[in-house]
Amino acid sequence: MPKVEVQSVENGPNLVMVDGKTVAALCRCGHSQKKPNCDGSHRTSGFHAPAAKIEILS
Repeated sequence: MPKVEVQSVENGPNLVMVDGKTVAALCRCGHSQKKPNCDGSHRTSGFHAPAAKIEILS
C-alpha cells in the first residue's frame, strides 16, 4: 500500500506526496491561473499560512 501525505508548505502550496515523491502541488492562496495547480502566485500575492503535514490512511 503506498504512503500518501499532504504537506502544506509555509506560505506556499499543498504538496501531494506518494511514497516520498511529489505528484502534485495544489494552490492554496487562491491566486493561481492554473487552478487547482500552483503556478507560484503565492510569492507575489502576499499569501501567509503555516506549514502542516497530514498522512492519509487507507
